[in-house]
Amino acid sequence: MYLTMNRFKVRLGRETDFEEVWTRRDSHLKSVPGFLAFHLLKGPERADHRLYASHTAWESAAAFQDWTRSEAFREAHRGAGAHADIYLGPPDLEIFESVQSVS
Repeated sequence: MYLTMNRFKVRLGRETDFEEVWTRRDSHLKSVPGFLAFHLLKGPERADHRLYASHTAWESAAAFQDWTRSEAFREAHRGAGAHADIYLGPPDLEIFESVQSVS
């Protein structure tokens, strides 16, 4: 498994806006080969932001990389800059490869 995670610092008071942007958008992920799961997580409140994280699980690094070069990726991210005022800065992308899995 290959996991990608984006951490978002959302301005306090803009949490509902952030959640609406994410829950209303079509990610196009269900049609992408190698896609396994997506989760949007709400984290702790800090002095100047609320932390959120999106986790996307893939069958392999190649499946994720293929998606980033696809039309589905471009469609899912179209207009993303229109909501820049919600964030304290760009998301932090973190990528992990599975070394152990327990089901």
